[in-house]
Amino acid sequence: MKIGDLVQSKRVNGRPRRAGLIVDVVQKKCWRTHERGPKVRWGDIEPEPHAVVLVDGSKLTIPIIDLEPLNEG
Repeated sequence: MKIGDLVQSKRVNGRPRRAGLIVDVVQKKCWRTHERGPKVRWGDIEPEPHAVVLVDGSKLTIPIIDLEPLNEG
């Protein structure tokens, strides 16, 4: 995914999807408690790509693996 792409969040646990426009791509660390447990150890993980997504006038930083292209049409 790249800047300018229209994306939506993947469906997770019945939560509504959010759609938006990628305005930047950054590297950030993300601790996933469901995979690694509740004790956060930032030194154990590497940064991963996150998209800065413009959604309803707000910028949200979302891991790219949690996004999918928005099907137009």
